[in-house]
Amino acid sequence: MTLIKSISGIRGTIGGSTDENLTPLDAVKFASAYGSWLLKRNETGKKLNVVIGRDARISGKMISSLVSNTLVGLGIDVLDLGLSTTPTVEIAVPLEKADGGIIVTASHNPKQWNALKLLNEDGEFLDAAEGNIILELAAAQEFDYAEVDDLGVYVKDRDYLKKHIDEVLKLPLVDVESIRRAGFKVVVDAVNSTGGLVIPQLLDALGVECIKLFCTPNGEFPHNPEPLPKHLEDISKLVVAEKADLGIVVDPDVDRLAIVNEDGSMFGEEYTLVACADYVLSKTPGNTVSNLSSSRALRDVTQKHGGVYEASAVGEVNVVELMKKNKAIIGGEGNGGIIYPESHYGRDALVGVGLFLSHLAQLKISSKTLRDSYPAYFMSKNKIELTPQIDVDGILNAMASTYKNEDLSTIDGVKIDFEKEWVHLRKSNTEPIIRIYTESDSQDHAEALAQRIIEEIKTIAKI
Repeated sequence: MTLIKSISGIRGTIGGSTDENLTPLDAVKFASAYGSWLLKRNETGKKLNVVIGRDARISGKMISSLVSNTLVGLGIDVLDLGLSTTPTVEIAVPLEKADGGIIVTASHNPKQWNALKLLNEDGEFLDAAEGNIILELAAAQEFDYAEVDDLGVYVKDRDYLKKHIDEVLKLPLVDVESIRRAGFKVVVDAVNSTGGLVIPQLLDALGVECIKLFCTPNGEFPHNPEPLPKHLEDISKLVVAEKADLGIVVDPDVDRLAIVNEDGSMFGEEYTLVACADYVLSKTPGNTVSNLSSSRALRDVTQKHGGVYEASAVGEVNVVELMKKNKAIIGGEGNGGIIYPESHYGRDALVGVGLFLSHLAQLKISSKTLRDSYPAYFMSKNKIELTPQIDVDGILNAMASTYKNEDLSTIDGVKIDFEKEWVHLRKSNTEPIIRIYTESDSQDHAEALAQRIIEEIKTIAKI
Protein backbone atom coordinates (compact mmCIF):
# COMPACT_ATOMS: atom_id res chain seq x y z
CA MET A 1 0.00 0.00 0.00
CA THR A 2 1.31 3.44 -0.91
CA LEU A 3 0.92 7.15 -0.23
CA ILE A 4 2.70 9.56 -2.58
CA LYS A 5 2.94 13.22 -1.62
CA SER A 6 4.00 15.52 -4.44
CA ILE A 7 3.62 19.10 -5.60
CA SER A 8 0.69 18.04 -7.79
CA GLY A 9 -1.29 16.66 -4.85
CA ILE A 10 -1.64 13.50 -2.83
CA ARG A 11 -2.13 10.05 -4.33
CA GLY A 12 -2.46 6.76 -2.56
CA THR A 13 -4.19 3.45 -2.06
CA ILE A 14 -7.40 3.19 -0.09
CA GLY A 15 -7.38 1.46 3.30
CA GLY A 16 -4.62 0.62 5.73
CA SER A 17 -2.89 2.94 8.17
CA THR A 18 -2.54 6.70 8.12
CA ASP A 19 0.48 8.38 6.52
CA GLU A 20 1.07 5.20 4.52
CA ASN A 21 -2.14 5.11 2.49
CA LEU A 22 -4.91 7.48 1.42
CA THR A 23 -7.05 7.10 4.53
CA PRO A 24 -9.93 9.38 5.57
CA LEU A 25 -7.58 11.18 7.96
CA ASP A 26 -5.06 11.77 5.17
CA ALA A 27 -7.79 13.14 2.90
CA VAL A 28 -8.89 15.55 5.63
CA LYS A 29 -5.31 16.58 6.39
CA PHE A 30 -4.43 17.46 2.83
CA ALA A 31 -7.78 19.13 2.16
CA SER A 32 -7.12 21.19 5.28
CA ALA A 33 -3.66 22.12 4.03
CA TYR A 34 -5.01 23.16 0.63
CA GLY A 35 -7.84 25.17 2.15
CA SER A 36 -5.45 26.81 4.62
CA TRP A 37 -3.16 27.78 1.73
CA LEU A 38 -6.09 29.43 -0.05
CA LEU A 39 -7.04 31.31 3.12
CA LYS A 40 -3.47 32.54 3.68
CA ARG A 41 -3.43 33.92 0.12
CA ASN A 42 -6.76 35.69 0.60
CA GLU A 43 -5.77 39.32 1.10
CA THR A 44 -9.27 40.73 0.47
CA GLY A 45 -11.01 38.88 3.28
CA LYS A 46 -13.77 37.75 0.91
CA LYS A 47 -15.53 34.40 1.24
CA LEU A 48 -13.62 31.81 -0.78
CA ASN A 49 -15.11 29.13 -2.97
CA VAL A 50 -13.69 25.91 -4.45
CA VAL A 51 -15.00 23.65 -7.23
CA ILE A 52 -14.75 19.91 -6.64
CA GLY A 53 -15.46 16.96 -8.92
CA ARG A 54 -14.63 13.26 -9.01
CA ASP A 55 -14.28 10.33 -11.35
CA ALA A 56 -16.33 7.16 -10.85
CA ARG A 57 -13.93 5.29 -8.57
CA ILE A 58 -15.54 3.25 -5.84
CA SER A 59 -13.82 5.39 -3.19
CA GLY A 60 -14.64 8.65 -4.95
CA LYS A 61 -17.80 9.57 -3.09
CA MET A 62 -16.17 8.92 0.29
CA ILE A 63 -13.04 10.95 -0.44
CA SER A 64 -15.00 13.73 -2.13
CA SER A 65 -17.34 14.05 0.86
CA LEU A 66 -14.44 14.22 3.28
CA VAL A 67 -12.69 16.88 1.21
CA SER A 68 -15.84 18.95 0.67
CA ASN A 69 -16.81 18.96 4.33
CA THR A 70 -13.26 19.79 5.39
CA LEU A 71 -13.31 22.88 3.17
CA VAL A 72 -16.72 23.83 4.56
CA GLY A 73 -15.23 23.45 8.02
CA LEU A 74 -12.55 25.97 7.08
CA GLY A 75 -15.21 28.47 6.07
CA ILE A 76 -14.84 27.89 2.32
CA ASP A 77 -17.86 27.52 0.02
CA VAL A 78 -17.88 24.37 -2.13
CA LEU A 79 -19.44 23.83 -5.55
CA ASP A 80 -19.63 20.07 -6.03
CA LEU A 81 -19.91 18.89 -9.65
CA GLY A 82 -20.29 15.26 -8.57
CA LEU A 83 -19.31 12.75 -11.26
CA SER A 84 -17.12 14.84 -13.50
CA THR A 85 -13.78 14.94 -15.32
CA THR A 86 -10.48 16.64 -14.67
CA PRO A 87 -10.86 19.07 -17.60
CA THR A 88 -14.47 19.82 -16.60
CA VAL A 89 -13.36 21.01 -13.18
CA GLU A 90 -10.51 22.96 -14.81
CA ILE A 91 -13.02 24.77 -17.01
CA ALA A 92 -15.48 25.30 -14.17
CA VAL A 93 -13.03 27.12 -11.87
CA PRO A 94 -12.63 30.27 -14.01
CA LEU A 95 -16.23 30.14 -15.26
CA GLU A 96 -17.40 30.19 -11.64
CA LYS A 97 -14.73 32.75 -10.66
CA ALA A 98 -13.69 30.25 -8.00
CA ASP A 99 -10.52 30.46 -5.95
CA GLY A 100 -9.41 26.93 -6.69
CA GLY A 101 -10.45 23.41 -7.53
CA ILE A 102 -9.92 19.81 -6.49
CA ILE A 103 -10.43 16.73 -8.66
CA VAL A 104 -10.77 13.47 -6.75
CA THR A 105 -9.15 11.04 -9.18
CA ALA A 106 -6.10 8.86 -9.51
CA SER A 107 -6.17 9.23 -13.28
CA HIS A 108 -4.83 6.04 -14.92
CA ASN A 109 -4.05 4.16 -11.69
CA PRO A 110 -6.01 0.97 -10.82
CA LYS A 111 -9.20 1.12 -8.75
CA GLN A 112 -7.55 0.80 -5.33
CA TRP A 113 -5.92 4.19 -5.87
CA ASN A 114 -7.37 7.66 -5.46
CA ALA A 115 -5.93 11.15 -5.30
CA LEU A 116 -6.53 14.86 -4.84
CA LYS A 117 -5.50 16.92 -7.87
CA LEU A 118 -5.16 20.55 -6.81
CA LEU A 119 -5.91 23.60 -8.98
CA ASN A 120 -5.33 27.34 -8.63
CA GLU A 121 -7.81 30.13 -9.40
CA ASP A 122 -7.12 29.77 -13.14
CA GLY A 123 -8.14 26.11 -13.11
CA GLU A 124 -4.53 25.05 -13.63
CA PHE A 125 -2.31 22.75 -11.59
CA LEU A 126 -0.24 24.30 -8.84
CA ASP A 127 3.40 25.03 -9.51
CA ALA A 128 6.27 23.56 -7.48
CA ALA A 129 6.48 26.43 -5.00
CA GLU A 130 2.75 26.35 -4.28
CA GLY A 131 2.72 22.58 -3.96
CA ASN A 132 5.60 22.62 -1.51
CA ILE A 133 3.81 25.14 0.71
CA ILE A 134 0.81 22.82 0.91
CA LEU A 135 3.04 19.86 1.78
CA GLU A 136 4.59 21.94 4.58
CA LEU A 137 1.17 22.96 5.90
CA ALA A 138 0.07 19.33 5.85
CA ALA A 139 3.17 18.29 7.79
CA ALA A 140 2.67 21.01 10.43
CA GLN A 141 -1.07 20.31 10.84
CA GLU A 142 -1.70 23.70 12.43
CA PHE A 143 -5.14 24.36 10.99
CA ASP A 144 -7.60 27.03 12.09
CA TYR A 145 -11.16 25.93 11.38
CA ALA A 146 -14.15 28.27 11.13
CA GLU A 147 -16.61 28.93 13.94
CA VAL A 148 -20.21 27.81 13.43
CA ASP A 149 -21.52 31.07 11.95
CA ASP A 150 -18.63 31.21 9.47
CA LEU A 151 -18.85 27.71 7.99
CA GLY A 152 -18.80 27.40 4.22
CA VAL A 153 -21.84 26.63 2.09
CA TYR A 154 -22.04 23.38 0.13
CA VAL A 155 -23.85 23.50 -3.24
CA LYS A 156 -24.28 20.85 -5.98
CA ASP A 157 -24.21 21.51 -9.74
CA ARG A 158 -24.76 18.44 -11.91
CA ASP A 159 -24.94 20.28 -15.25
CA TYR A 160 -21.26 20.96 -15.83
CA LEU A 161 -20.63 18.07 -18.19
CA LYS A 162 -23.10 19.69 -20.58
CA LYS A 163 -21.51 23.10 -20.01
CA HIS A 164 -18.13 21.55 -20.85
CA ILE A 165 -19.52 20.07 -24.06
CA ASP A 166 -20.97 23.45 -24.99
CA GLU A 167 -17.55 25.06 -24.48
CA VAL A 168 -15.98 22.49 -26.83
CA LEU A 169 -18.64 23.02 -29.50
CA LYS A 170 -17.97 26.78 -29.39
CA LEU A 171 -14.32 26.36 -30.38
CA PRO A 172 -13.82 27.79 -33.91
CA LEU A 173 -11.73 24.83 -35.07
CA VAL A 174 -14.26 22.22 -33.94
CA ASP A 175 -16.04 21.81 -37.29
CA VAL A 176 -19.40 20.48 -36.19
CA GLU A 177 -20.96 20.58 -39.66
CA SER A 178 -18.14 18.62 -41.31
CA ILE A 179 -18.28 16.02 -38.55
CA ARG A 180 -22.05 15.67 -38.96
CA ARG A 181 -21.72 15.26 -42.72
CA ALA A 182 -19.02 12.59 -42.29
CA GLY A 183 -21.53 10.27 -40.59
CA PHE A 184 -18.95 8.70 -38.31
CA LYS A 185 -19.63 5.52 -36.36
CA VAL A 186 -17.48 5.30 -33.23
CA VAL A 187 -16.95 2.80 -30.41
CA VAL A 188 -16.19 4.31 -26.99
CA ASP A 189 -14.30 2.58 -24.16
CA ALA A 190 -14.53 4.73 -21.02
CA VAL A 191 -13.29 2.07 -18.58
CA ASN A 192 -16.55 2.40 -16.59
CA SER A 193 -15.79 5.90 -15.38
CA THR A 194 -17.13 9.37 -16.11
CA GLY A 195 -16.00 9.33 -19.73
CA GLY A 196 -18.91 6.93 -20.19
CA LEU A 197 -21.23 9.84 -19.43
CA VAL A 198 -19.59 12.73 -21.23
CA ILE A 199 -18.00 11.27 -24.38
CA PRO A 200 -21.25 9.73 -25.71
CA GLN A 201 -23.03 13.04 -24.98
CA LEU A 202 -20.34 14.93 -26.91
CA LEU A 203 -20.55 12.52 -29.84
CA ASP A 204 -24.32 12.82 -29.90
CA ALA A 205 -24.00 16.62 -30.06
CA LEU A 206 -21.61 16.16 -33.00
CA GLY A 207 -23.99 13.86 -34.86
CA VAL A 208 -21.77 10.80 -34.41
CA GLU A 209 -23.20 7.31 -33.94
CA CYS A 210 -21.83 5.97 -30.65
CA ILE A 211 -21.44 2.35 -29.61
CA LYS A 212 -20.73 2.12 -25.88
CA LEU A 213 -18.21 -0.28 -24.37
CA PHE A 214 -17.52 -0.09 -20.62
CA CYS A 215 -19.44 3.17 -20.26
CA THR A 216 -21.25 2.46 -16.96
CA PRO A 217 -19.72 4.85 -14.38
CA ASN A 218 -19.49 2.39 -11.50
CA GLY A 219 -15.72 2.43 -10.96
CA GLU A 220 -15.36 -1.28 -11.69
CA PHE A 221 -12.57 -1.02 -14.27
CA PRO A 222 -12.89 -3.96 -16.70
CA HIS A 223 -9.22 -3.70 -17.63
CA ASN A 224 -6.16 -1.75 -16.55
CA PRO A 225 -7.35 1.87 -16.95
CA GLU A 226 -4.16 3.13 -18.59
CA PRO A 227 -5.06 3.32 -22.33
CA LEU A 228 -2.14 1.27 -23.64
CA PRO A 229 -2.48 -1.19 -26.57
CA LYS A 230 -2.18 -4.29 -24.36
CA HIS A 231 -5.27 -3.16 -22.41
CA LEU A 232 -7.44 -2.40 -25.44
CA GLU A 233 -8.10 -5.77 -27.06
CA ASP A 234 -11.86 -5.61 -26.46
CA ILE A 235 -12.41 -2.28 -28.20
CA SER A 236 -10.05 -3.26 -30.99
CA LYS A 237 -12.18 -6.32 -31.76
CA LEU A 238 -15.46 -4.41 -31.41
CA VAL A 239 -14.39 -1.64 -33.80
CA VAL A 240 -13.77 -4.26 -36.49
CA ALA A 241 -16.92 -6.25 -35.69
CA GLU A 242 -19.12 -3.13 -35.85
CA LYS A 243 -17.39 -1.82 -38.98
CA ALA A 244 -16.86 1.41 -37.07
CA ASP A 245 -14.78 4.29 -38.40
CA LEU A 246 -12.67 4.39 -35.24
CA GLY A 247 -12.58 3.76 -31.51
CA ILE A 248 -12.20 6.34 -28.77
CA VAL A 249 -10.57 5.44 -25.46
CA VAL A 250 -10.32 7.69 -22.42
CA ASP A 251 -8.85 7.17 -18.96
CA PRO A 252 -10.96 7.43 -15.77
CA ASP A 253 -10.70 11.23 -15.44
CA VAL A 254 -10.93 11.89 -19.21
CA ASP A 255 -7.76 13.94 -19.71
CA ARG A 256 -6.11 11.33 -21.96
CA LEU A 257 -7.34 10.28 -25.40
CA ALA A 258 -6.35 7.23 -27.43
CA ILE A 259 -7.68 6.32 -30.87
CA VAL A 260 -8.23 2.88 -32.42
CA ASN A 261 -8.16 2.68 -36.23
CA GLU A 262 -10.95 1.12 -38.27
CA ASP A 263 -8.93 -2.08 -38.73
CA GLY A 264 -8.45 -2.49 -34.97
CA SER A 265 -4.87 -1.25 -34.97
CA MET A 266 -3.77 1.47 -32.59
CA PHE A 267 -3.49 5.04 -33.83
CA GLY A 268 -1.07 5.41 -30.93
CA GLU A 269 -1.40 7.58 -27.84
CA GLU A 270 1.65 9.54 -28.93
CA TYR A 271 0.00 10.37 -32.22
CA THR A 272 -3.24 11.75 -30.77
CA LEU A 273 -1.39 14.99 -30.02
CA VAL A 274 0.45 14.81 -33.34
CA ALA A 275 -2.80 14.59 -35.32
CA CYS A 276 -4.55 17.34 -33.37
CA ALA A 277 -1.48 19.59 -33.65
CA ASP A 278 -1.27 18.93 -37.41
CA TYR A 279 -4.88 20.08 -37.76
CA VAL A 280 -4.52 23.16 -35.54
CA LEU A 281 -1.21 24.22 -37.14
CA SER A 282 -2.72 23.90 -40.61
CA LYS A 283 -5.31 26.52 -39.63
CA THR A 284 -3.35 28.69 -37.19
CA PRO A 285 0.45 28.34 -37.59
CA GLY A 286 2.52 28.61 -34.44
CA ASN A 287 4.68 26.79 -31.92
CA THR A 288 4.18 23.58 -29.96
CA VAL A 289 5.40 22.00 -26.73
CA SER A 290 5.39 18.47 -25.36
CA ASN A 291 7.44 16.77 -22.67
CA LEU A 292 10.76 14.98 -22.93
CA SER A 293 9.06 11.58 -22.99
CA SER A 294 6.93 12.40 -26.03
CA SER A 295 7.49 11.38 -29.65
CA ARG A 296 9.73 13.23 -32.10
CA ALA A 297 6.77 13.16 -34.49
CA LEU A 298 5.35 16.35 -32.96
CA ARG A 299 8.61 18.13 -33.67
CA ASP A 300 8.48 16.95 -37.30
CA VAL A 301 4.88 18.05 -37.82
CA THR A 302 5.53 21.42 -36.16
CA GLN A 303 8.53 22.10 -38.38
CA LYS A 304 6.49 21.08 -41.43
CA HIS A 305 4.11 23.93 -40.64
CA GLY A 306 6.95 26.40 -39.99
CA GLY A 307 6.65 26.40 -36.21
CA VAL A 308 9.12 25.85 -33.38
CA TYR A 309 8.91 22.77 -31.14
CA GLU A 310 10.29 22.68 -27.60
CA ALA A 311 10.31 19.98 -24.90
CA SER A 312 9.61 20.48 -21.21
CA ALA A 313 10.10 18.37 -18.13
CA VAL A 314 7.40 15.73 -17.64
CA GLY A 315 4.28 16.94 -15.87
CA GLU A 316 1.34 18.99 -17.06
CA VAL A 317 2.36 22.06 -15.06
CA ASN A 318 5.78 22.04 -16.76
CA VAL A 319 4.27 21.70 -20.23
CA VAL A 320 1.86 24.56 -19.54
CA GLU A 321 4.63 26.79 -18.19
CA LEU A 322 6.73 26.30 -21.34
CA MET A 323 3.68 26.71 -23.59
CA LYS A 324 2.97 30.10 -22.04
CA LYS A 325 6.62 31.13 -22.24
CA ASN A 326 6.93 30.18 -25.91
CA LYS A 327 3.38 31.15 -26.91
CA ALA A 328 2.57 27.65 -28.13
CA ILE A 329 -0.85 27.35 -29.74
CA ILE A 330 -1.15 23.65 -28.91
CA GLY A 331 0.82 21.21 -26.81
CA GLY A 332 0.47 18.40 -24.36
CA GLU A 333 1.92 15.06 -23.46
CA GLY A 334 2.51 11.94 -25.50
CA ASN A 335 0.14 9.98 -23.29
CA GLY A 336 -2.80 11.30 -25.29
CA GLY A 337 -3.03 14.57 -23.40
CA ILE A 338 -4.12 17.50 -25.59
CA ILE A 339 -3.63 21.03 -24.23
CA TYR A 340 -5.31 23.64 -26.41
CA PRO A 341 -5.06 27.16 -24.92
CA GLU A 342 -7.95 28.40 -27.05
CA SER A 343 -10.04 26.31 -24.63
CA HIS A 344 -7.94 26.16 -21.45
CA TYR A 345 -4.47 25.20 -20.20
CA GLY A 346 -5.21 21.60 -19.27
CA ARG A 347 -5.23 18.17 -20.90
CA ASP A 348 -8.70 17.60 -22.27
CA ALA A 349 -9.95 14.50 -24.09
CA LEU A 350 -13.19 16.27 -25.10
CA VAL A 351 -11.24 18.98 -26.90
CA GLY A 352 -9.07 16.25 -28.42
CA VAL A 353 -12.13 14.41 -29.76
CA GLY A 354 -13.48 17.61 -31.31
CA LEU A 355 -10.20 18.48 -33.02
CA PHE A 356 -9.40 14.93 -34.15
CA LEU A 357 -12.83 14.31 -35.69
CA SER A 358 -12.73 17.73 -37.38
CA HIS A 359 -9.37 16.86 -38.93
CA LEU A 360 -10.57 13.46 -40.12
CA ALA A 361 -13.85 14.86 -41.46
CA GLN A 362 -12.19 17.65 -43.43
CA LEU A 363 -9.55 15.35 -44.94
CA LYS A 364 -12.20 12.73 -45.80
CA ILE A 365 -9.81 9.87 -45.15
CA SER A 366 -9.77 6.93 -42.75
CA SER A 367 -8.14 6.94 -39.35
CA LYS A 368 -5.53 4.41 -40.51
CA THR A 369 -4.69 6.49 -43.59
CA LEU A 370 -4.22 9.55 -41.40
CA ARG A 371 -1.94 7.63 -39.04
CA ASP A 372 0.14 6.33 -41.93
CA SER A 373 0.68 9.89 -43.16
CA TYR A 374 2.80 10.77 -40.12
CA PRO A 375 6.49 9.97 -39.48
CA ALA A 376 6.89 6.38 -38.35
CA TYR A 377 8.36 6.30 -34.85
CA PHE A 378 7.96 3.43 -32.43
CA MET A 379 8.05 3.66 -28.67
CA SER A 380 8.68 1.21 -25.87
CA LYS A 381 7.51 2.13 -22.36
CA ASN A 382 9.05 0.18 -19.51
CA LYS A 383 9.60 0.57 -15.79
CA ILE A 384 11.67 -0.79 -12.94
CA GLU A 385 10.11 -1.12 -9.49
CA LEU A 386 11.91 0.86 -6.82
CA THR A 387 13.03 -0.50 -3.48
CA PRO A 388 14.50 1.42 -0.54
CA GLN A 389 17.91 -0.06 -1.33
CA ILE A 390 18.11 1.50 -4.79
CA ASP A 391 19.89 4.85 -5.08
CA VAL A 392 17.84 6.25 -7.94
CA ASP A 393 19.70 9.54 -8.23
CA GLY A 394 22.98 7.64 -8.23
CA ILE A 395 21.73 5.48 -11.11
CA LEU A 396 20.65 8.50 -13.13
CA ASN A 397 23.95 10.27 -12.50
CA ALA A 398 25.87 7.18 -13.58
CA MET A 399 23.86 6.88 -16.78
CA ALA A 400 24.40 10.58 -17.53
CA SER A 401 28.14 10.10 -17.05
CA THR A 402 28.18 7.02 -19.30
CA TYR A 403 26.49 8.93 -22.14
CA LYS A 404 28.00 12.37 -21.53
CA ASN A 405 29.23 12.59 -25.13
CA GLU A 406 25.70 12.19 -26.55
CA ASP A 407 22.99 14.87 -26.85
CA LEU A 408 22.03 14.87 -23.17
CA SER A 409 19.33 16.59 -21.10
CA THR A 410 19.10 16.39 -17.32
CA ILE A 411 16.24 18.82 -16.67
CA ASP A 412 14.04 15.86 -15.78
CA GLY A 413 15.90 12.64 -15.12
CA VAL A 414 18.18 11.76 -18.03
CA LYS A 415 17.21 12.09 -21.71
CA ILE A 416 19.75 10.73 -24.20
CA ASP A 417 19.18 11.66 -27.84
CA PHE A 418 20.96 9.45 -30.35
CA GLU A 419 20.83 10.09 -34.09
CA LYS A 420 17.85 7.83 -34.83
CA GLU A 421 16.50 7.07 -31.38
CA TRP A 422 16.32 8.28 -27.79
CA VAL A 423 15.86 7.05 -24.22
CA HIS A 424 14.40 8.92 -21.27
CA LEU A 425 14.95 7.75 -17.69
CA ARG A 426 13.09 9.39 -14.82
CA LYS A 427 11.52 8.82 -11.44
CA SER A 428 7.74 8.72 -11.65
CA ASN A 429 5.76 11.50 -9.95
CA THR A 430 2.84 9.20 -9.28
CA GLU A 431 4.22 5.70 -8.63
CA PRO A 432 7.29 4.24 -6.87
CA ILE A 433 9.07 3.31 -10.11
CA ILE A 434 11.71 4.40 -12.63
CA ARG A 435 10.18 4.93 -16.05
CA ILE A 436 12.24 3.98 -19.10
CA TYR A 437 10.87 5.33 -22.37
CA THR A 438 12.60 4.69 -25.69
CA GLU A 439 11.78 5.63 -29.27
CA SER A 440 13.32 4.39 -32.49
CA ASP A 441 12.62 3.71 -36.18
CA SER A 442 11.11 0.28 -35.48
CA GLN A 443 9.42 -1.45 -32.53
CA ASP A 444 12.21 -4.02 -32.35
CA HIS A 445 14.86 -1.30 -32.19
CA ALA A 446 12.93 0.61 -29.50
CA GLU A 447 12.55 -2.50 -27.38
CA ALA A 448 16.17 -3.53 -27.91
CA LEU A 449 17.34 -0.09 -26.76
CA ALA A 450 15.10 -0.33 -23.70
CA GLN A 451 16.44 -3.78 -22.77
CA ARG A 452 20.02 -2.60 -23.21
CA ILE A 453 19.41 0.35 -20.88
CA ILE A 454 17.57 -1.83 -18.34
CA GLU A 455 20.52 -4.23 -18.21
CA GLU A 456 22.90 -1.30 -17.72
CA ILE A 457 20.75 0.01 -14.85
CA LYS A 458 20.63 -3.45 -13.25
CA THR A 459 24.40 -3.66 -13.45
CA ILE A 460 24.80 -0.25 -11.80
CA ALA A 461 22.17 -0.98 -9.13
CA LYS A 462 23.37 -4.57 -8.66
CA ILE A 463 19.84 -5.98 -8.93
